[in-house]
Amino acid sequence: MSALFQPYSLKDVTLRNRIAIPPMCQYMAEDGLVNDWHQVHYSSLARGGAGLVVVEATAVAPEGRITPCCAGLWNDAQAEAFAPLARAIRAAGAVPGIQIAHAGRKASANRPWEGDDHIPEQDPRAWTTLSPSALAFGEHLPRVPRAMTLEDIQRVQQDFVSAARRAHEAGFEWIELHFAHGYLGQSFFSEHANQRTDAYGGSLENRSRFLLETLAAVREVWPEHLPLTARFGVLEYDGRDEQTLTESIELARRFRAGGLDLLSVSIGFSTPAAQIPWGPAFMGPIAERVRREAAIPVTSAWGFGAPGLAEQAVASGQMELVSVGRAHLANPHWSYKAALELGVERAAWTLPAPYAHWLARYHQIEGAL
Repeated sequence: MSALFQPYSLKDVTLRNRIAIPPMCQYMAEDGLVNDWHQVHYSSLARGGAGLVVVEATAVAPEGRITPCCAGLWNDAQAEAFAPLARAIRAAGAVPGIQIAHAGRKASANRPWEGDDHIPEQDPRAWTTLSPSALAFGEHLPRVPRAMTLEDIQRVQQDFVSAARRAHEAGFEWIELHFAHGYLGQSFFSEHANQRTDAYGGSLENRSRFLLETLAAVREVWPEHLPLTARFGVLEYDGRDEQTLTESIELARRFRAGGLDLLSVSIGFSTPAAQIPWGPAFMGPIAERVRREAAIPVTSAWGFGAPGLAEQAVASGQMELVSVGRAHLANPHWSYKAALELGVERAAWTLPAPYAHWLARYHQIEGAL
């Protein structure tokens, strides 16, 4: 019996299997509004058989977008545009999730295929970026952000709350707070970006404060019966990995105590000097350590595109869910492919019923030829 194709329940939500499609930015929105592209994209992913589809990083405020073409949830019109998308994901048998985010000092950038660098400050499309401290990321993102005031911090936290409320109203059943990848939440935790001397900088307790306060504020408005999750970079691959991972696990324990239901274990991406050991399923052992020492359910991405690796990650107890991203872009029916490769009985029935019916008939006829 394949572990990957067992159902998984978290709070009142049950996934049909352990396959999650993680957020993958499309950079195709207009004024934060999702459109026909997103409808086609997410519908195709959902009908491919995954249990969970998490919509791309969605900005909680205009200045929180990575690019001018990122999705947003800072007004009601954007929430209304998301509603049919959430319905389409659910209609295809997957649980609709969404990641809400603030890009911090990595904001105001060109789309990846248009440079992936900061938009020049004199360009009318550019805007002022925010971060815990006035420290630039470097490399292709050289702009020095404005250090946030306490008023800025409170406003952004309220923006997360408002976006979470709108996400629920739009019909999403799973929410993920983006605290990873060098964006604002990660920047508060990382000493690469945070050199504050007030209550939000310095010690582990202080560097964790923004994340824990934001989680607590969202917990107040997000329904208790639905999963509240976060993506967090637990290490930077900067030569201080054991220290960072130890601190990250302590923060994960506090996340759990504060009402977080699952943690998506990722990389910090807070410094361009990181030496990341890319390879198949390389984050698996890290995720397992976080799961075990923080006593929190986890998922992880990065290199689980081979069905055997995804199966092993769940079967071995490394993680509850496996996040498979780019492989689903290459083949939206990756889940069906994985079921065939893993020898799942009646693999076609991992898909929505109309697809399953015709594929089952196809295999029956093929076997008779």
